[in-house]
Amino acid sequence: MTFNWGASLITAMTMLIATLGSAHAGNSFMPTGGRTTQPVGHYEFCQGLPQECRQKTAKKAPVELTRKLWATIISVNNDVNTSVIPMTDMEIWGREEVWSYPVNGMGDCEDYVLEKRRRLMQAGVPAGNLLITVVRQPNGEGHAVLTVHTSMGDFILDNLESRVLAWSQTQYTYLKRQSAQNSGVWVSITDGRADAVASVR
Repeated sequence: MTFNWGASLITAMTMLIATLGSAHAGNSFMPTGGRTTQPVGHYEFCQGLPQECRQKTAKKAPVELTRKLWATIISVNNDVNTSVIPMTDMEIWGREEVWSYPVNGMGDCEDYVLEKRRRLMQAGVPAGNLLITVVRQPNGEGHAVLTVHTSMGDFILDNLESRVLAWSQTQYTYLKRQSAQNSGVWVSITDGRADAVASVR
C-alpha cells in the first residue's frame, strides 16, 4: 500500500490545531499522583535490560512541540503501527506479561509502546517525555499506550488508534505511568473521568 506522506502531514497538522484547541479547553496534562506499583512486565523488562530503566532526569519543562517534532511523532506512530504484527504474549512466548521490543516483527501493546519510545528517543526526544502508560479500555481490559509529554499537553500513541490524540480525547481510564524523573519508577494517574480506578498487574 502506498502512503501519501504529504497529504498525511497536512491532515495531521490540521488535526493538531483542532486537538490543541480542545485540549487546552480542558485538561491538557494528566494529573498524576504519588509513587505506585510497577507493572510486573516492566519490572522483568528492567531486570533483563537495566539500562532501559535507569534514565533519570531533573524536573524540567515538557519537550517543545514543534512542527518538526509533531511530524516525527506521526511518522513513528504510523510506521510502528503498520510494521508490527499484533500477537499476544502467549502466542509469542507461551506465557503472559512479557514486555519486550517486537520479536521478528511481532508484538503486543507493550511491545508497540517500547518500540515507539525507542525510536523517538533515537530522534532526540528525552526519555522523561516518553512515558509508558497503563490504561483501562471501555470493555474493562488492560492496555498500554505511550504518552508524549509536550509543551502543548500529553499526547497518546496507541496501536489501536491510527491518530495521535490528546489524552483527554481518548476513551480510556488512565491508571498509572512512568515517572518523568525516573524511568524505573511509576506514578498513579488521577483520572477524574472515572469514579473508581481498578488496579492492574
